[in-house]
Amino acid sequence: MVSSLVDKCVLITGAAKRVGAAIARAAHAEGANIAIHYRSSRTPAETLCSELNSLRANSAVAIQADLLDTQSHPRLVQQTLATFGRLDVLVNNASTFYPTPMGAITETQWQDLMGSNLKAPLFLSQAATPSLKATQGLILNLVDIHALRPLLKHPVYSVAKAGLLMLTQSLARELGPEIRVNGISPGPVMWPAAIDQALKEEIISKTALKRSGSPEDIARTAVFFMKDAPFITGQILAVDGGRSIGW
Repeated sequence: MVSSLVDKCVLITGAAKRVGAAIARAAHAEGANIAIHYRSSRTPAETLCSELNSLRANSAVAIQADLLDTQSHPRLVQQTLATFGRLDVLVNNASTFYPTPMGAITETQWQDLMGSNLKAPLFLSQAATPSLKATQGLILNLVDIHALRPLLKHPVYSVAKAGLLMLTQSLARELGPEIRVNGISPGPVMWPAAIDQALKEEIISKTALKRSGSPEDIARTAVFFMKDAPFITGQILAVDGGRSIGW
């Protein structure tokens, strides 16, 4: 059973750049209409929106919202529905990521990392649930391979992603049979700008495929869950080149 994305609506958080933008382009290429959420990246979000609309008129919209403010979540869903009339897929992609070494962790960092990586996916999924039930839809969470094995100097981020992994499984149980809920755990796909070259080489050396991945690797997997996985729910798929078997 393979379903089409033609005329379906995909809402992607943090979709202006990087992995989120790659998912938007891939789903759009399959016929989906795209709601591009952004917080502060207005220019790249509007540029991406124009790009998609030039390929297919009235197929994309850019919507601003601060996901740390849960009051914005119903509005984000309603603006998507007002534009496209339905919601079939919610991709919880937006995330903050930075080190929080022990001894210097602040409550602000905790609120930010837990808020973007765990709180927002929960409350936005809740806001979207009625619309997704109506379309027998999908929630797709961008987790991380470090949800299972902590990343050094990133305890708060690692804990937040571990929570997102369990949220994925919990929501699959809560929202079935109407809504499927799955996750993707990227490995070495897009490197932080400040990463040490020696660390980068070490990580690649411990990856079975001995190379980095790309945002398109994540995007193709996202489209698989959207189109070709009607009997899969509660699962988290590592797209990491084998990194998680080479610690």
